[in-house]
Amino acid sequence: MITFARSDNSLLSRWWWTVDRWLILALLLLISAGFLMTFAASTAVAERLNLQSLHFVKRQAMFILAALGIMFGVSLMSERGIRRLAVLLLPVAIGLMVLTLFIGPDIKGATRWLSLGSFTIQPSEFLKPVFVVAVGWMFAEEFKNPSFPGRKIALVVFTIAIALLVMQPDFGQTALLTATFIAQFILAGLPLMWLGGLAAVGIGGSIAAYLLVPHVQSRIDRFLDPASGDTYQIDTALNAFRAGGLFGRGPGEGAVKKVLPDAHTDFIFAVAGEEFGTIACIAILSVFAVIVIRGLAQLMEEENPFILLAASGLLTMFGLQAIINIGVNLALLPSKGMTLPFISYGGSSLLALGLAMGMVLALTRKNRSRRRMDFRQRRTL
Repeated sequence: MITFARSDNSLLSRWWWTVDRWLILALLLLISAGFLMTFAASTAVAERLNLQSLHFVKRQAMFILAALGIMFGVSLMSERGIRRLAVLLLPVAIGLMVLTLFIGPDIKGATRWLSLGSFTIQPSEFLKPVFVVAVGWMFAEEFKNPSFPGRKIALVVFTIAIALLVMQPDFGQTALLTATFIAQFILAGLPLMWLGGLAAVGIGGSIAAYLLVPHVQSRIDRFLDPASGDTYQIDTALNAFRAGGLFGRGPGEGAVKKVLPDAHTDFIFAVAGEEFGTIACIAILSVFAVIVIRGLAQLMEEENPFILLAASGLLTMFGLQAIINIGVNLALLPSKGMTLPFISYGGSSLLALGLAMGMVLALTRKNRSRRRMDFRQRRTL
């Protein structure tokens, strides 16, 4: 067991006594569950693609180690360091997204990836956390200095990010980033007029996407009226939950992973439902809830507007992404093509989530011994 003396003033010791260890434990539980589910879901997919049966498992293990390293390294950083990191990485992520439009391979009608040898990177995954932190900083600066045009800068950055996502196209990430941005804007004291304007733009954009983009129209039509088109993946996922029941068919006994092409990514929750049952699915949902609620609880008495806006935005984005993926698996939302955080297979997603949760751990660090002393003092008064 790792132990540090309270008198030790080293970087690791300060980190150990200030970081939220319960939040770390919840994240490690989620990552462990994700690796188990990748092992359960990906072997059949690998064999179907004529790859080694453990191809995706080995790659996921490598990505997990890298994500843990990123999460730990970023969690050591100060508030100022997190701001600087976001500002440095934001133009890099935007530049890489522009690059995908010109040299990115066309996969299923979208250009979202860049090829780096045997690996592919999805820049939009890395855009999300740095965008949230940068926007939180802009809102916080205007909160401290009303003459600073923080909201206008944030809206410009948001417009650029959304435009690039729409051009890829990636409407799932567009919806996620928009919802997170609005949540941050509301926390920053969004005037009702601005809220109405953003709502009108969002509704108008959704209608335009439905009318102008055929695959968006098809997905929404199939969601509203399953008889209007092919709903094979959703129907198969729902059948997997039914077959799994409360306790599942048992590890390795599921059938859905053998027929769904995205069983190890977008529909890995259905694999969990079939093999491990509803109880396991509720347990996974509970871990997600613990991470979000625990993180937000650390911000209840936060007086620094940047920490409040950035960390709450990151946690909102994390929770919404989980809700969207699970909602699609349960046919409660139209198909989005979005991974389940730390559960689905995917290098870019894992590394970006490691970055995001490292930022959350860094921003929620507190002197816990001092907080306990303050709590005891309040009880004696």
